[in-house]
Amino acid sequence: GLEFGIGFSPYEIYLSFDDEARKQLLARIETFNRLGLDRLAILFDDMKGGLPGLARMQVDIAHLVRDHARARHFAICPTYYSYDPVLDQIFGKRPAAYLEELGQKLDPKIDIFWTGEVTCSKSYPPEHLREVSDLIARKPLLWDNYPVNDGPKMCKFLHLRAFEGRPRELADLLSGHAVNPMNQPVLSRIPMLTLAEIYRATSSYSPAAAFRRAAENVGTHEFAVRLAADIDVFATRGFERLSHAEKQDLVRIYSEFLNTKAGPAASEIIDWLNGRSIVGREVFLTQ
Repeated sequence: GLEFGIGFSPYEIYLSFDDEARKQLLARIETFNRLGLDRLAILFDDMKGGLPGLARMQVDIAHLVRDHARARHFAICPTYYSYDPVLDQIFGKRPAAYLEELGQKLDPKIDIFWTGEVTCSKSYPPEHLREVSDLIARKPLLWDNYPVNDGPKMCKFLHLRAFEGRPRELADLLSGHAVNPMNQPVLSRIPMLTLAEIYRATSSYSPAAAFRRAAENVGTHEFAVRLAADIDVFATRGFERLSHAEKQDLVRIYSEFLNTKAGPAASEIIDWLNGRSIVGREVFLTQ
C-alpha cells in the first residue's frame, strides 16, 4: 500500500541541544503531526560527526521525536551509515563503537538506515548484512543508492538498467528496502519496478526481460524497444561523451514519443539531453 512520510534533518542540532533548540524541534514535530504522517525519518547524515557521545545524543533526540510525533513508524539515518571511509574524511572520524552504542540505546522499534559496505553499494552480501544486524541490534533498513544520479558526477548518467545484485533472499535480512531515485521521477520508475519484480519472482529473474516490462509499463512497447537500444548511451557513455549532433538526434527521436503514454518519460530524457539536469560540484560533498 501507499504511505506518506517525511525525512527530517535536524541539522547538527546536537552541537547545542539547549532549551531553545528543543523548543524549535518540538514545534517542528507539531507541524508534522498536523500533516498526518505514517512514517517519519530523523536524518543525521551529511552533518558533523567525530564527537564524543555522538550516538547517545542522537538517541536522545530520536526518542524525543518518537515521544511527541504521531507517526506510526520511525527510522533514523546515522551520521555513519556505511563503512565507507569517505564519511570519516568529510564528516570527521567516527567515534569508537558508534554503531554498537546506537543500536544498544535506540528503541528497537526504530529502524536504522544502512547503505551497505560503501555509500553506493553494487551488492549486499548476506554475511555483511548479518554483521551489521549484530552491530545495530536489529535488521537494517536498506537505503539503496541506485538509481540515484543527483550529484555532479552521477547527474551525467541516466541509471536506467534493471536492478542486479539484490537477490530476493535479502527480504529475510532487512527490515525494509528503500530506494534513492534519480532526479527524473518518471524514468526512476523503470529500475524501481524491476526491484519489485525481484521480490515478487517465484522463478529465475532476468534483468533484461524485467527492464523491457518496466519500460513498457512506464511508456509504450515502441518506447521500451527504443530505450533498450539506447541504454548504454544513457547509462554508460553519459552526457559528456555525447556529441552535440548525437544529442540533437536523440532529442528528435524521443520527441516522437511526447504525445504518447511515454510522453513524461521522453520529456525527462529530452531535458537531460539539453543539459537541464546537470549540477555543479558544490551541490554534493560525498561524490
